[in-house]
Amino acid sequence: MNRRGPGLLGAVARTAVVAGTASAVSGRVQQRQQQRWGAQEAAAQEEAAAQQQAVQQQTPPSQAAPPAPPADDIIDRLERLAELKKQGILTDAEFEAQKAKILAG
Repeated sequence: MNRRGPGLLGAVARTAVVAGTASAVSGRVQQRQQQRWGAQEAAAQEEAAAQQQAVQQQTPPSQAAPPAPPADDIIDRLERLAELKKQGILTDAEFEAQKAKILAG
């Protein structure tokens, strides 16, 4: 009997070795990609934190101007104030003082 190749058992063994090697290489490539992506994500987070810190340092909260009230709110407050004056609850001087406060912001 003359055998030409390793036979069925040898072919199975060779296939198992090739599949195992491919799996190991694939796992290593995936691990490297995850490390690279993780490093890129960490760098992006650090950059965002640095930018946020720079913005906070440029505009200290004590010097930031408070937001202006909406125009509708000012008009409503002035109308209520005028109604109180009309009802006699506020004097002319009190009305003018409160009006100045509302308009000042």
